[in-house]
Amino acid sequence: MVGLSMIYFLFKPMNLKQTQDKEIAQFSLEKFTLNELDKSSMVTKMNGDEGIRYNDRYVVKNIDYTDNSKEFLSNMKAKNGLYKEDIVYLSGDVNFKREDGVRFFSQKATYNKRIDVASSNVKYVAYLGQNYVTGDSVTLDNKNNKIKSKNIYAVYNLEEKKKK
Repeated sequence: MVGLSMIYFLFKPMNLKQTQDKEIAQFSLEKFTLNELDKSSMVTKMNGDEGIRYNDRYVVKNIDYTDNSKEFLSNMKAKNGLYKEDIVYLSGDVNFKREDGVRFFSQKATYNKRIDVASSNVKYVAYLGQNYVTGDSVTLDNKNNKIKSKNIYAVYNLEEKKKK
């Protein structure tokens, strides 16, 4: 008995912290394209270099996401993307463009497919033709065709009317 007490005293059991089980991916993809189709056309398309599908989301490297479900076709690219519940979270060299020519670039952006709004709460630059705007944040409400921004600097080129 003394021997067992000595072993216990000299070799105390380690306190191991219980850790939560790590989330396990459902599947992973490399150099992939996912298309969402309805009866008549492509609704959305997502490309990436690497993609991991978890229970509730996709995590994508070098995401290229296109939404064709609304009035304007919208495309967005970034180094990193997370797609969850019809919202695309983008980070790293975000490039957003709409088929009517509106484009913006930033380091972070979010696109909510349900309400058709793209936004960035960090510095950005936006272009429409030769015109451009820089600011601290931007919201593109595609459904209502409105753009909101804070602390902007804009360059807008006006054309002179020619006299007849």
